[in-house]
Amino acid sequence: MKTLNISRILLLAAAAAFISSCASVKPCGDVYTEQQQFFQSKKFKEAVNERDSLCVRTSDLEGVLAATEKDLEQTSSELADISKQLDNAKKEYDQLNLASGAKVAGLSSDLATKQAELDAKEELLKNREERLKMLEEIVRKQDELMNALSDRVKKALMGFDADELSVEMRDGKVYVSMSDKLLFKSGSDAVEPKGVEALQKIAEVMIKNTDINMAIEGHTDSIPIKTNRFKDNWDLSVARSVSVVRLLQDSGLDPQRVTAAGKGEYTPISDNSTKEGRAKNRRTELVLTPKLNELMQLLGQYER
Repeated sequence: MKTLNISRILLLAAAAAFISSCASVKPCGDVYTEQQQFFQSKKFKEAVNERDSLCVRTSDLEGVLAATEKDLEQTSSELADISKQLDNAKKEYDQLNLASGAKVAGLSSDLATKQAELDAKEELLKNREERLKMLEEIVRKQDELMNALSDRVKKALMGFDADELSVEMRDGKVYVSMSDKLLFKSGSDAVEPKGVEALQKIAEVMIKNTDINMAIEGHTDSIPIKTNRFKDNWDLSVARSVSVVRLLQDSGLDPQRVTAAGKGEYTPISDNSTKEGRAKNRRTELVLTPKLNELMQLLGQYER
C-alpha cells in the first residue's frame, strides 16, 4: 500500500514538472535546470538557443544603435556649431567686403584729391619757376644797366681826385661818395664851386638815364657842432643833403627822382678817433638805384 502511494506521488510530481517545463519560457539569458532540460524537446531547445542567439544579436545591435545615435547626436551638434560658425564667417565676410569696398572707395577719393592737389602744386611750381626766370632776367638787365651807369659816372668824373670822390658798385647800386673837401667848408651847407661842377656832371648822366633814382645822404664826423643855424651834426647833414638836391634840381634833374636824407655821425665808415678817419666820415653819398617798377609788379604777381 505504501509503495503504491509513493509511486503516485512521484508520478504526479513528474507530471507537474513536465507541465511546468512545457508551459513556461524563460527570458533571454536565463539558464534552465537539468530537470527542465530533461523534459524539453529538441525543437524547443533549438528554438530557445536560436532565440537566445537573436537576443544577443539584438542586444549588440541595440548597443551599436545607441552608440550610433550618440555619435549622430554629437555629429548633429558639431554640424550645428559648424553651421553657426559658417553663418558668422559669412556675416563677417560680408561686413569685411562692405567695409573693404567703402575703404577702397575712400582711398580712391583720397587719391583723387591728392592727385588734384599735386597737379595744382606742380602748376604753381611751374608758374613760380617761370616768374623766377623772369625775375632773374630783370635783375640781370638791371645789373648790366647799373654797371654801364657806373662806367658813365666814372667817365664823367674823371677830372676829380680820389680824395675828393669815389665811385663804386655795391649791392646792385652805384655809390658816389663826395668828401667835404670837394663840396663844403667846415660847418657850412653851401656847395663849393668845384663841387657844383661835379654835381652838374652827375645830373647830366642822371637826366640821360631816366630809369635811375637817386638818394642823397649827408654824413658828418663825431665832433659835436652847434651854431646859430645848426643845432647839431644831424641838422647839418640834412641841410647839406638838401643843398645837393636843390643844385641837382637846378641842373635839370626831376626832383621826383631824388630823395634827401641826413644821417649825422651815426653811419661812420672809419675811426673817428683819428684825423684821417674823421675826414673820411665827413662825406655826402649819392646812391643811384634802378627803378624797380617792373620788378615790383612781377613780385606782386608772384605773391598772388
